[in-house]
Amino acid sequence: MIITVSRLFGCGGRDVAKGVAKTLGWSLLDSAMVDEVAARLGVSVSEISSREERVPSLAERISGAMTLAAPESALPVMDASMMDLPEERLVAVTKAVIEEAVQQGSAVLVGRGARFLLGDRADALHVFCYAAFPSLVDYAVKHRGVSPASAEHEVKKVNKEREQYVRRHWGADWRAMENYDLCLDTARLGIPASADVVVAAARERFGIADRG
Repeated sequence: MIITVSRLFGCGGRDVAKGVAKTLGWSLLDSAMVDEVAARLGVSVSEISSREERVPSLAERISGAMTLAAPESALPVMDASMMDLPEERLVAVTKAVIEEAVQQGSAVLVGRGARFLLGDRADALHVFCYAAFPSLVDYAVKHRGVSPASAEHEVKKVNKEREQYVRRHWGADWRAMENYDLCLDTARLGIPASADVVVAAARERFGIADRG
């Protein structure tokens, strides 16, 4: 059984996912997923975090193309520079990590295109968390350490990158509600209540008994 949580930056979707995983006793694949991808690619976690869920810049695309075109013998076994890591390689490794993880037991997956990568599996519940723009900005400042001066720009930029990432790799509209089983306004409901709604939906969908 799988729950994917797609989320606008600033809505607290990651915190919703944490609450859901804790209540159900499932694995949470968020930072652990980043750690595993970084380990397999031989780069730092911070480098993976700076590249995930966004399309590459022009310089990165050119560098990636050159890396793919270069003879294998000319490449190091592990290159610590993300500039030399083709986007396709990063996405492929992320996909492999997600597919392996869901084979190991019930899990809550946060972002990384998991909803679109896994498709319409019968054992999956797909959730999208959102909030009004002012609430996104406020949450980003208070809970994600974003500077008030740059918060509006950062929220717009990150969410645009996530949208482009999904469209580029899966040709899908990341924000379209028809792509999800459940869409939640976390600002109106609050983080704990949003997590409770997801848990209730999962129990109903998968026939999970409430042991509380």
